[in-house]
Amino acid sequence: MKVQSSIDSALEGIHDGATLMVGGFGLVGIPEKLILGLREKGVKGLTVISNNCGVDDCGLGILLQNRQIRKMVSSYVGENREFERQFLSGELEVELLPQGTLAERIRAGGAGIPAFYTPAGVGTPLAEGREVRCFNGREYLLETGLVADFALVKAWKGDGMGNLVYNKTSRNFNPMMATAAKVTIAEVEELLEPGGLDPAFIHTPGVYVQRVVRCDDYEKRIERRTVRA
Repeated sequence: MKVQSSIDSALEGIHDGATLMVGGFGLVGIPEKLILGLREKGVKGLTVISNNCGVDDCGLGILLQNRQIRKMVSSYVGENREFERQFLSGELEVELLPQGTLAERIRAGGAGIPAFYTPAGVGTPLAEGREVRCFNGREYLLETGLVADFALVKAWKGDGMGNLVYNKTSRNFNPMMATAAKVTIAEVEELLEPGGLDPAFIHTPGVYVQRVVRCDDYEKRIERRTVRA
């Protein structure tokens, strides 16, 4: 059965030292209930692949505060003071990537593509000591596909077969991460019976999803609130 009765059962098998992909962009589309479940589970030494690392008191930031993350593979980390502190003190290993490169490495991993070339990063410290080749007069940097032990994704609607539909921009990294892990765990706001989703509008087919858990009581957080002076 793909449908799980609790967060605990959905997270079963995640172990110390696991590699996780975690969907979301900023605080939009993050699997916040699964992240809270990881905090309670207490697994440590995690490698987390995610666009960013939440903020200090929300999203992946709570795992940082709990010293559960060993390494982050990200493209933007500017909203988290604890992230900065741990990185500068040497407590946290960080691999920073151009955002498009991160997205394509995840997509490639899900598609079974072991590596690809990209012009992003050529001539920068990212390319130091790495393979660069010239195609049609332009230099390209070799990047490898990314895969994970588990992917934690957030969807708007799902069904008992694991088919998923995302809500507008909360789609972001979730669909590609769902394809690039050995086990994909989906947190959904609405859980329908098989056949309840229009197949023409399904974003992630259920073949990629091993577990689904329905959650509620969401808070619509604003990552950075600004007001007119």
